[in-house]
Amino acid sequence: MDGSGYSISSKSDAKRHGIDWWLFFALVPILAAGLITMHSFTDDSSFASHQIYVIAFSVLIFFATSRIDARLLRPTWFSVSIFVLAAALLATLFILGKVSHGAQSWFSFGFFSFQPSDFAKLAVIVFLAKYFSRRHIEIANVRHILVTGFYAFTLFLLVLVHPDLGSAMIIALIWLGMIIISGVSKKHLLAMIFVAVASFVLLWSFGFKEYQKDRIRNFINPLADIHGAGYNAYQSTIAVGSGGFWGKGVGYGTQSRLKFLPEYQTDFIFAAYAEEWGFVGIVILFSLYGILIWRIIVNAMNGATNFEILYGAGVAIYFIVHILINVGMNMHLLPVTGTPLPLMSFGGTHILTEFTALGILMAMRRYSRSVHKDAVRNEFVGPQ
Repeated sequence: MDGSGYSISSKSDAKRHGIDWWLFFALVPILAAGLITMHSFTDDSSFASHQIYVIAFSVLIFFATSRIDARLLRPTWFSVSIFVLAAALLATLFILGKVSHGAQSWFSFGFFSFQPSDFAKLAVIVFLAKYFSRRHIEIANVRHILVTGFYAFTLFLLVLVHPDLGSAMIIALIWLGMIIISGVSKKHLLAMIFVAVASFVLLWSFGFKEYQKDRIRNFINPLADIHGAGYNAYQSTIAVGSGGFWGKGVGYGTQSRLKFLPEYQTDFIFAAYAEEWGFVGIVILFSLYGILIWRIIVNAMNGATNFEILYGAGVAIYFIVHILINVGMNMHLLPVTGTPLPLMSFGGTHILTEFTALGILMAMRRYSRSVHKDAVRNEFVGPQ
């Protein structure tokens, strides 16, 4: 019997569903879209060629992780160990971290760099999934909200002070999302909103760096300083709008090729893609992301225990908030926070984290079950 109250079947009884190929083949065109867009920026294909190696290694990790015995992830000691490791890595950044663009958020090993904040996001998902798998029926007790909030805030603060506002926001939203799906009461939700507003006021007064304040000011009034803090958002908005219905074509995106669009391989890759592929390309991209999230949710709902269900829900929230924030800041609907677009933005750590998270989900499929919708509802909110 595992910690969630379910009997763990023998290996011979496990349902070996293997890889969810719908999910995997939704990843391929998204990855290809990122590579094609990167390659079209300049005559130098260094971004795309480097990313190919990152993707190849990440895919290997995906398949390797999918073969682990997911039941080994259920014990409390595992989730606690992952959390402690994430906190230790973030703390070590203060001593060994590399400063880039004003943030001390990376470990640099010469040919390879590692950003612990991405690992911290996965650690939060695993930790909260384990915590709520045993206590989700008691979520009405505010104590559990405060306890999980304390742990999430610990990583949030360690990420924020480096400073990395985008990753800190993701951690906070993962916690909030998993709290909500676990059945938080409306009065507690309102209380959390009040605390969030109060925290923002305190961060504005004592926590945010001046450039972070500039990003928020620019979001409120983008035309106030289009040659300074508002330049990025202004140029990305032009790039998205200039794509029109069909786009300008691969390699003909003037905003990115002429270097008007900054960070076009990372933060603003969506704007560069939208300029070249237009509205039609955006619809296709969103459809692929929709398939990915749909398959994550389907696999989550078939989880063998509450832990697997909550883990899958956390992974879905991870992808959703990344997509919404990145697209939002590219279209000037949200402040620029440096959040990458999943599977498309240049970079190794976030791609590796995404494939690792999905690989773990595939490992959980091997012990999945068919769940009736009423049974799922009862697991989260109790018998009606």
